[in-house]
Amino acid sequence: MTVLDTRTLNRATLARQLLLDRADLPVRDAVAHLCGLQAQEPQEPFVGLWSRLRAFDAAALSELLTGRRLVRTILMRRTVHLLTAEDALAWRARHDAMLRQRMLGTYRRELDGVDLDELAAAGRAVLADGEPRSMGDLGRAVAGRWPAAGPRVLGEMLVAALIPMAQLPPRGLWRTKAGVRNAPLSSWLGREPDPPAQNGSDPVGEALVRRYLAAYGPAASADLRAWCGLAGLPAAVAAVRPELVSFRDERGRELLDLPDAPRPDPDTPAPVRFLPAFDNAILGYHDRGRIIDDAHRGLSVAGARVVLVDGRVCATWTVEDGTVVVTPLGRLSGGDRDAVGEQGRALAAFLSDGDSHRVRIGDG
Repeated sequence: MTVLDTRTLNRATLARQLLLDRADLPVRDAVAHLCGLQAQEPQEPFVGLWSRLRAFDAAALSELLTGRRLVRTILMRRTVHLLTAEDALAWRARHDAMLRQRMLGTYRRELDGVDLDELAAAGRAVLADGEPRSMGDLGRAVAGRWPAAGPRVLGEMLVAALIPMAQLPPRGLWRTKAGVRNAPLSSWLGREPDPPAQNGSDPVGEALVRRYLAAYGPAASADLRAWCGLAGLPAAVAAVRPELVSFRDERGRELLDLPDAPRPDPDTPAPVRFLPAFDNAILGYHDRGRIIDDAHRGLSVAGARVVLVDGRVCATWTVEDGTVVVTPLGRLSGGDRDAVGEQGRALAAFLSDGDSHRVRIGDG
């Protein structure tokens, strides 16, 4: 079985993630290809798409949210993702059990004695008036029935697990600060999420395997699980395995892939790219060594924004008074500093509508 080294996997990841060459895709198509973007920080998807699309217009993303073609919802890994409306409705039921289990893993003691089906029914009754609510408002509305649990836990259980919810605009719109207002996904998008399959098959799981590999492969089953948070996908992997090809990584893990998906030459040049906080190009794997060194792995879960140089995380970045400030994690060559500076100036211009082209790069 062919062994794919780390650099080969890196270039495949960059190609699938639209980071090797900026793509000429409409925003909605890019979000669909990427299987959504992690989006608990509302402005971060704008940078993620700017780094991936050749002519990204931030207003187009905002219009897709207000037009209900994209939606912010809690799904993979019990985190907020920006998804197409179609994917949110198709994938939600397959994630229900995982969302419940993760919430119970955190709040089992507080929820002891709470019938979750009764709690869900109570939450739906509150929401039946059509008014969007914060998590706290929803929790307080039902807390009288379960006073021991407390409104915060009850509200979080409802919003994060029991009732499929959409986070409504203006949260998530370009340059807009707004609190979270939740409404049932069904009322916001006009229909209920797709029901789970009743015949023992797992068409959604199989679709997730194919879609994940198209955007992240080659990858191991553990990587797939780390991305979506679903433990019960072995049957789906087995069902689509005849369609797939297999490789090994340098650790000996089996990697699965779509046969015709891009696997560029490992010597393909990789341009500098600025990634937002919690970008799935990093978080979407159990083994993140293809893109970030183990010594810096903690950055990926700490909310650090990172810079890719030659396809790997080599710096972090922030914005201070309109200036993109880059902090290298090691020494950058003169050529790399120039390339980082060029992309940093372009990012500053994007974030400021052309008012700033300032970038400051620290010493490595």
